[in-house]
Amino acid sequence: MDKPTHLIEFETMLLTRHTHMSARSRGDEGHLDRTSYVLLSRISVEGPMSIRQLSEAFGLDASTLNRKTASLLAVGLLERIADSEGGIARKFRITRAGQSRLTAERDEMVSGLDKVLADWTPAEVTAFAAMLQRFNTSIEDLAGLPWPRP
Repeated sequence: MDKPTHLIEFETMLLTRHTHMSARSRGDEGHLDRTSYVLLSRISVEGPMSIRQLSEAFGLDASTLNRKTASLLAVGLLERIADSEGGIARKFRITRAGQSRLTAERDEMVSGLDKVLADWTPAEVTAFAAMLQRFNTSIEDLAGLPWPRP
């Protein structure tokens, strides 16, 4: 690996593999899939969003988002509400059950990260978090798809 970016690519590939393996080891039954987790996270931070807004935020076509939101509606994690701005479009809002499920899964992930980072100093954890945020923000800036942060 002759460039640091080669190492970054390799390590981010491993990171996604480790995340996937962690989900498989705990059993996916009863857990949100990655797309549902990200979609619920976005709506939780940003508030109710229409299909058009979700499409713009994720860079996905409306039919893909219609399928995903339909599955989340069916299990009671999202609900449709009227557009507060008076438009005819409906918006999707996370339900109490959806927020509870998202919070439980996030807590589980944070607990796992606490274990992984147990032998890191607080300064190392803080520095890593800052660099990871900067990395993600750079990606968002290039894509023109900023992610709201709480």
